[in-house]
Amino acid sequence: MIQDLKVTEASCAHVSTNDTVAEFAGATKRFGAILAADRIDLSIRRGEFLSFLGPSGCGKTTALRMLAGFDSPTEGAVLIDGQDVSAVPAHLRPVNMVFQHYALFPHMTVAQNVGYGLRQRRPRLSKSEIAQKTDKALATVRLAEFGTRRIWELSGGQQQRVALARAIINEPQILLLDEPMAALDAKLRGEMQRELLELQRSLNITFVLVTHDQEEALSMSDRICIMAKGRIMQVGSPQDLYDRPRCRYVADFVGKANIVTGQIDGRHGGTAQAILGNGATVILRDLPGDSRHTVEIAVRPEALSVAAQNLPLTEGTAALPARVTHRTFLGDRIEYLLTVEGIGQLQVNAPRQAGGALGEHMVGSLVHVLWPEGTGLVLADDS
Repeated sequence: MIQDLKVTEASCAHVSTNDTVAEFAGATKRFGAILAADRIDLSIRRGEFLSFLGPSGCGKTTALRMLAGFDSPTEGAVLIDGQDVSAVPAHLRPVNMVFQHYALFPHMTVAQNVGYGLRQRRPRLSKSEIAQKTDKALATVRLAEFGTRRIWELSGGQQQRVALARAIINEPQILLLDEPMAALDAKLRGEMQRELLELQRSLNITFVLVTHDQEEALSMSDRICIMAKGRIMQVGSPQDLYDRPRCRYVADFVGKANIVTGQIDGRHGGTAQAILGNGATVILRDLPGDSRHTVEIAVRPEALSVAAQNLPLTEGTAALPARVTHRTFLGDRIEYLLTVEGIGQLQVNAPRQAGGALGEHMVGSLVHVLWPEGTGLVLADDS
């Protein structure tokens, strides 16, 4: 079922337009018996920030390397500006790459590292032109006073900026980023994410990021490509992927989701009525065209709420009797883990300002999980 949905997303992948800077057209990559990328169809829009997101071994880095020119597709093609570049070597493509460990030259100064690519150009640029472009690139990443320093004299964040300056100095059409913030601590990673996004907007060139960090992808990307086992599972904006995951894999991977099984008991307009394992009836957003009777349903923890069992209910809201198993205070919210007979465990995230007294709903309390009408989404099969 996901394969059909992927074709819809990629239906324009074989037709280059002014808005398309690069394309994967049925790109497949095998390493012996290992299928690393499986018929990838994807159009990358000019000037967008696109992220490939998925766990280790899902094919995201293979896709990036095919776009960079470090690997050639076994089948299919990679196109840039409508031209098949599958056999074009990396140094002849209008792309540059920032590696996870930056690959800076320790024997060179910062300025020498940044200007390295320009010194390899043929015909040669003049020393003054290289110096001018190097100064401009360093100023862009806010390292204008660091040109004479050695790499080991820089912090991790500063080294990342040097790698970025070296990549943008050649004015690539596409900048590729292979988990460039994986080595940074959490606080510095957040700062660099904001700086990288500001840099992309100021340069107005296409950024393609590979990451396994969902928060990083959600906070930075115009679109995210979710991958698993070499295949594209879903492509969309961060909000689309969070609000309308198409399958269990995407719902589970992007954010947190409660996934329960239900029986479809009727449809009306854009909603479906489902009976859960404990006999409760909930009203869901429907999946158009889905005719299954037994379905998997995803509902986000913040879409549910916890209430005392004697609280009056809003019409259309289902109340599921539950017991509080765990309660975690996280400052801005309280995370509840609740056991619901016939369903299992559900997580509910309650905003602190909406929760009333912090002493409510302690571990062991008998409560109701409130499931509002129209909450929850029927999922397609992962296959």
